[in-house]
Amino acid sequence: MLEVIDIQAGYGKTRILHRVSFSVPDGGLTAVLGGNGSGKSTTLKTICGLLRPDSGQIVLAGERIDQLPAHAMAAHGLVLVPQGKEVFAEMSVEENILMGGYHRRRERAALKHDLHEVYELFPRLVQRRRAPAGLLSGGERQMLALGRALLARPRMLLLDEPSAALSPKVVGEISDMIHELRERGLTILLVEQNVSLALELADDIHVLREGRVALSCRNGPDVDMASLQEFYLGAS
Repeated sequence: MLEVIDIQAGYGKTRILHRVSFSVPDGGLTAVLGGNGSGKSTTLKTICGLLRPDSGQIVLAGERIDQLPAHAMAAHGLVLVPQGKEVFAEMSVEENILMGGYHRRRERAALKHDLHEVYELFPRLVQRRRAPAGLLSGGERQMLALGRALLARPRMLLLDEPSAALSPKVVGEISDMIHELRERGLTILLVEQNVSLALELADDIHVLREGRVALSCRNGPDVDMASLQEFYLGAS
């Protein structure tokens, strides 16, 4: 589904990513791990068009997208759920969800159907649908951000640290929701610092350190949380 090939990118004269390469297979869930400053957020910004790479290629379903502007990505099936659980605070929960389908605004019947599916996936949002989004808890905001992304009918979701600043109980709920999205056929790239969440969900794991892919491995019984943590913290 997604191929990131020898990407180099940064800000001004400061290079952050150094020949970063990895792939996300169709229908799979791939995790990118790394500590603060490892290049995780820069990688996501580059993939979704917020940052233009200096060199390299990004290919989605056989089509190069590394020169496309960020606003064109949703129409190509690539949708980012950014870190920070950003919402339009003064708008209602339902208005926030519908914003995810803005580029599909003429598809009224289809949007109504998709909105119903979002409420089935996140029943807590049904109870709050008329409330201002700014009144939601952190966990509810993360649900809202996911629901809004689904209104774009993505082929692939980019999730930027969905567990950040959430309680263990809510992280468990978010994990269940991500698993359900994957079961529905979505391809997912998960960027996280939470190693245990990545081990719970991912098929493949890539560890970034100082803007480079320091380790790539298939998730399985031979991969343990302690060694991954030690590796991306720079102790190995």
